[in-house]
Amino acid sequence: MRRCDRSGAGRRGGRGDGGFVTAESALAVPALLLLLGMLLWGLGTVALQLRCGDAARAGARAAARGEPAAEVTAVALAAAPGGAEVRVERDGGLHRIQVTVGAPGPGPLALPVSGEAVAHAEPD
Repeated sequence: MRRCDRSGAGRRGGRGDGGFVTAESALAVPALLLLLGMLLWGLGTVALQLRCGDAARAGARAAARGEPAAEVTAVALAAAPGGAEVRVERDGGLHRIQVTVGAPGPGPLALPVSGEAVAHAEPD
């Protein structure tokens, strides 16, 4: 009488696949971590862009009230992320406020992010 080997070694083509799982994990885990890092970087960049837009709108509201350019810049900088630059321009009857900041990232991913708002100027 033959004994039945349940380990799988006696079956036809019954090699264990433990090595394949290890190799696949060694490739998949770093790829997933890289993807997660890229997604988090992208979300952070979008959040910076939204904050720049909010800061530009705050500056445009101050400009529409007739505040001087220094006060408009101060209001926009108070609402902007750290390290932002504010540009205030008057084009005829419009105030144009632009807030720009560099997104953190390695090398070419450190792109400038900006927000812009326009408001009508109060009549003098």
